[in-house]
Parts: sequence; structure tokens; C-alpha cells
Amino acid sequence: MKVENMTSNKGNKIANQFIIWDDYENVYFQSYDSIIVKIGNKTMGRNPIYLDQKYWDYSVTTGKYRNIFLNETKKETEKKIANGTYVLKNLNWSNE
Repeated sequence: MKVENMTSNKGNKIANQFIIWDDYENVYFQSYDSIIVKIGNKTMGRNPIYLDQKYWDYSVTTGKYRNIFLNETKKETEKKIANGTYVLKNLNWSNE
């Protein structure tokens, strides 16, 4: 497993915003203590993308870095949720 802070355009580490790679080739975006996005490994030509059902749009800060991680706008993300490209799922151990 590998964890790195996201970096700004100037190359500075961004506090509390992380990109995680696991041993199964999944990639995650974590904001503070919550997993926001999981991009599944490519198996049989698929690359599933999951958003946490509770935290995917939790705050302005989370949204800003989620958009950077996915390289798209919130409107594009919402469209992909609606058409099933992205799946909402509990990505965190507990949802309070």
C-alpha cells in the first residue's frame, strides 16, 4: 500500500487530501478521515468507480479535491452517478 498527499499546482503537499494505492491495483481518494472515491482495478476490461454514498459531496473542500482527482466538474460527476457510470457505495468502515 502506498499513500501520498495530493499536491498543488505549485508542487506543495495539500494537507488532509490523500491518494492511496493498494496491493490490488485499486486507487482511492481520501479527504481527511473518509474515503471518497475508489477506482477499482482493471479486470476483464472493466474499471469500476465507486463514490462513498455519504461523503462524496460532504463539503466544498471535499468537492474541490474530488473534482481534481476525477478530473471533472461536480455536474459531470452527478451525471455519471445518474447514468450508472459511478456507483454510490459505503466505502468507509462506519457510516455514522
